[in-house]
Amino acid sequence: MDIGEKLIEELGVTTVFHIGPIAVTESILNQWILIGIILILCIVLTRNLRVENPGRRQLFVESFVSWMKKVTTGMLGEEAKSYWTFTFTVLVFLAGCDMAGLLETRIIHGFTFMKPPTKDLNVPLAMALTSIVVVEAAGIIRKGVGGWLKSFTKPIAVITPINILELFIKPLSLCMRLFGNIFGAFIIMELLKTIVAFVLPVPFSLYFDIFDGLIQAYVFVFLTSIYIGEAVEE
Repeated sequence: MDIGEKLIEELGVTTVFHIGPIAVTESILNQWILIGIILILCIVLTRNLRVENPGRRQLFVESFVSWMKKVTTGMLGEEAKSYWTFTFTVLVFLAGCDMAGLLETRIIHGFTFMKPPTKDLNVPLAMALTSIVVVEAAGIIRKGVGGWLKSFTKPIAVITPINILELFIKPLSLCMRLFGNIFGAFIIMELLKTIVAFVLPVPFSLYFDIFDGLIQAYVFVFLTSIYIGEAVEE
């Protein structure tokens, strides 16, 4: 299979099986697997927590959660800090999706185990829409429906159409930035594998599958946090 055919295959939506009329695609199944792995890790890491004489595992978990809370609340700001659990959850989930390529293996025809779900345009789009719904809900909760509608006229009424247009621009921007970077990294890795075989792509894989994946997850959450912070401003 040449690179062109490979790219067409990656852009396609592969249906693995059906649950009644509902098609379960490759990206959905891999998301379920990732969610299961994250859930198991959470259960294992939070077992037998103690107030006195905590073990190393508990100290590590508490330190990590405290650090992530500090990072996410710092992005959100004081007025929106209650949304840190949402941004933390999105960050962990997207980081897992972006780094799944480290374990990518084709195990059966039509299904690639741990293929990064964010290579499927539907996944970044769904995450972007979810984030924007939370952003607008945060604004409504903070200001009420009337105050939320009035916010579209600020700072001056003449730019109201632009503020309304942002409702569509923001999710599109979040979606295309995440999808474009992850899929772009895939294209580069496929070119490297074709040109220089197996040895040289290894360090590049560490960069694109780990560092770049984490950066894209962070950027997504950072922008979402900014939007939430702006939505709750009086």
